[in-house]
Amino acid sequence: MASRYPSAWMDELRSRSDIVQVVSGYVSLKKNGRKHWGLCPFHGEKTASFSVDGEHQLFYCFGCKAGGDVIHFVMEIERLSFPEAVQLLAERAHMAMPEMENDADYEMRRSRRERMYAANREAARFYHEMLFRPEGREVLSYLRDRRGLSDGVIRKFGLGAAPEEWSRLTDHLLNQGFTLEELAGAGLTVVKTPETDSGKIHSFDMFRHRAMFPIIDMYKNVIAFGGRNLDKQEPKYLNTADTPVFNKRKGVYAANLLRQQRHLDRVVLVEGYMDVVSLAQFGVEGVCATLGTALTPEQAQLLRRFAPMVYLGYDGDSAGQNAILRGLEIFEKEGVPVRVLDFPDGLDPDEFVRRDGAEGFRKLPVLTPAAYRLRRLRAESDLSSPDGRIAFAREAARILAPLDPVERETHLRSLSVETGFSREILMEQIQSVKPPEETDAVPRRPAVKTPRSPEAGQAPVSEDIRAQEMLLSLLASGQIPKDIVEEKDFGDDELKSIYANLLAGMSPAALVSAAPDDASRSRFTRILLTPAARDTDEMIAMARDCVNRIRRTALEKRLKELSDQVDRLSGDEASAAMKEAQEISMQLNRYA
Repeated sequence: MASRYPSAWMDELRSRSDIVQVVSGYVSLKKNGRKHWGLCPFHGEKTASFSVDGEHQLFYCFGCKAGGDVIHFVMEIERLSFPEAVQLLAERAHMAMPEMENDADYEMRRSRRERMYAANREAARFYHEMLFRPEGREVLSYLRDRRGLSDGVIRKFGLGAAPEEWSRLTDHLLNQGFTLEELAGAGLTVVKTPETDSGKIHSFDMFRHRAMFPIIDMYKNVIAFGGRNLDKQEPKYLNTADTPVFNKRKGVYAANLLRQQRHLDRVVLVEGYMDVVSLAQFGVEGVCATLGTALTPEQAQLLRRFAPMVYLGYDGDSAGQNAILRGLEIFEKEGVPVRVLDFPDGLDPDEFVRRDGAEGFRKLPVLTPAAYRLRRLRAESDLSSPDGRIAFAREAARILAPLDPVERETHLRSLSVETGFSREILMEQIQSVKPPEETDAVPRRPAVKTPRSPEAGQAPVSEDIRAQEMLLSLLASGQIPKDIVEEKDFGDDELKSIYANLLAGMSPAALVSAAPDDASRSRFTRILLTPAARDTDEMIAMARDCVNRIRRTALEKRLKELSDQVDRLSGDEASAAMKEAQEISMQLNRYA
């Protein structure tokens, strides 16, 4: 995976991204011996089995076997692809990406983005402070009294109030040192240029007299805002337009909270920001919303990072129900398992959870895509007439055709009763449905990659292999003479490869990053952790002990092979075998 980046650049990135500091941002670590230990963030545990090796810049969990370098830790903890994790670490280390190093405008664009983040962050503080001042009394009453929100959840989401004055926020940010160009670029201020050169530039706040919802990305950057009106001004909901730091197609509301919620078994996608906030008020986790637009493939790809399945929790009105059909198509095309929450009485999630509470929400029926589509089809069909039943059966067959036999069978029984057609006739109709044509869809990735035991199920490791692995660990420490070890001391290709790369000067972290698959990476990490030894003398003694064991085992194996062969040999071959056996016996005395 690292091959697309120069090795020297990757080495510098790792050197600037100390793994202990990075991991400490997510896990409470305590130093014990030469390593740091904590509770594994990738699986539930009560006793710390998660280790971070500052010397070799590696992490490894002795419980779930997750392991790797700082890049792989960020990939797992942030649910990022390899390039995304590299870019995140590069931004934290203030390093230009390799392809940007010779781009004269890169630093200017990066600086502009940083200024937008800063302006949005200051605007979010301003709106939140306004909420608890006299200017925000009406918005606060709306949130507390009409929506039933506690001050705790208001602060959790950083909700705020945009005052009625035309340029209150703009004036505040100008006083903080931002320019009109920066504020307009961030979507916080509207600037009207004069029609003549002698005219005056007019500017005013984008959001006025609205309840404000800051939109925060996975990395805790405030990137945009959504505003809900409190009177009859249009539009009812106003969102920041796309900017260099915000693309409404690629993010979701409450992405920052999704990232913090580990081990989710599903994400609930709703339509409105207030739905997200209300569900959080009642303790429902894993909820997010689209950003004022219909669901996009990019958002579907984002959500599968957080959980293995998505529940669509759209409004019960006709618009919401139509949006569910579109959403099902997108998730299915992107290969994301999806279900539909069945809200009764045409309620939206906010209305329902305030009426029935968290327990009612947990008990909501969950429909498969086929079950939902059949219900919609049923509601739109005239089952009282023969023509209506025929049309219903034909369309239902199209819905059931892609299903596996077990799921299809659960619907066939009721379909037979509703239409009056036998199961056999319905199966014939289903089998007549032509499969959909192949499309050039984007290759699918697994929904969520949760670290597991890559080495589980493999044969137990022999004492000989353990000695070879320990020898590599000692060699990687740089504390033993390289001439103690020879390539012949290693019995499989992976161990020989590690040995050759260590001799060539490759760092343990770079070796782990270059591992061909998850199982190899887990093994490489376990092998290359800093050995538990007090000093260099102890390491050298351990290395000599490993070498003696490895070579003694190899000699004993060869001696057994000769013993098995000698009875079948004759003449010169038998003499040569006996002579080799005698030499091996003498060598074994040295390793006794």
